[in-house]
Amino acid sequence: MYPYTIEPVEKELNEELMNYFKGERKGFCRVGPEEWILPLRYMDQAEGYYNMPLRNDDVWIMTYPRSGTTWCQELVWLINNNLNYEKALKIPMDKRFPFLEFGILHSPELHKEVLDLNNNNPDIDTYLASWRQPGYEWAENMASPRHFKTHLPLMLLPPNLLNTCKVIYVARNPKDVAVSYYHHNRLLKVHDYVGDFETYWNLFEKNLLAYSPYWTHIKQAWSKRNHPNMLFLFYEDMIKDLPQVLDTTAKFLKKMLTKDQVSQLADHLHIDNFRKNVPLNKKTVIKGLIREGEQSFIRKGGKIGGNTEFTIELEEQADKWVKSNLEKIDFKFPEK
Repeated sequence: MYPYTIEPVEKELNEELMNYFKGERKGFCRVGPEEWILPLRYMDQAEGYYNMPLRNDDVWIMTYPRSGTTWCQELVWLINNNLNYEKALKIPMDKRFPFLEFGILHSPELHKEVLDLNNNNPDIDTYLASWRQPGYEWAENMASPRHFKTHLPLMLLPPNLLNTCKVIYVARNPKDVAVSYYHHNRLLKVHDYVGDFETYWNLFEKNLLAYSPYWTHIKQAWSKRNHPNMLFLFYEDMIKDLPQVLDTTAKFLKKMLTKDQVSQLADHLHIDNFRKNVPLNKKTVIKGLIREGEQSFIRKGGKIGGNTEFTIELEEQADKWVKSNLEKIDFKFPEK
């Protein structure tokens, strides 16, 4: 059973969005009274995610996209696996800590084009097919303790999630999120955003990017911040005092870290080491999945602000929008 209405985005708007996001071949849908924007493929998989069987030792990281998710995945996995660096280096992140609803981003039409570019290599065909498979299907075969990354908001996940599993939510300043999400959407052909940043920011403000609305996403998690199974973190705090965040996270996961272990883990998570040493996925060369010349998946990795994508006028507009929304909630983002 699934409690929310899912409707395709109105035709004219859908065509406009698909004109900007060339990787999306079917379009988008609106979900529930909050009108979450998601790829249309979510419609066929929504009930599966909502009713997904859980295990008591599952650990989830939940974020609006580009909020420090990957960095936090490595942090959490290592703490929950007793700092097994050797195993972490051998197994790619997408296997240790998979992206649950990855399949809703991948269209068969795009994958067919990618296969054509790769001479219909059967190994790549199998690899791409695994990306299209709903997460609630492959999750059944994962060994415990399972770790999941999701960008779905709390209300679209199993209703008993917080009463069953540990959930870590990471929030990040919206201006930094939008810049990172913009480059991410340009880089990956599953999105293939072709517009400029000003247009992108306006789509962000209007809650028309995938996984939006941004503020509602954060507020739903924030409202549960005092639940014993919810740890609410700010990305900015991870930047400013990573050792403290490591200590807090370890206690949340009921693990003990010595000062030396915290120092070693903080060094491992330093952006230069993280980018160089942490395998995100299997090293399979697949033509047609990324835009050549665009910034990598891990961008600034820890630097805050200083975004040159904003013009003076656009930044004034953005600051006004952020200020008006912060006045409606009871938290502030940590100072940069």
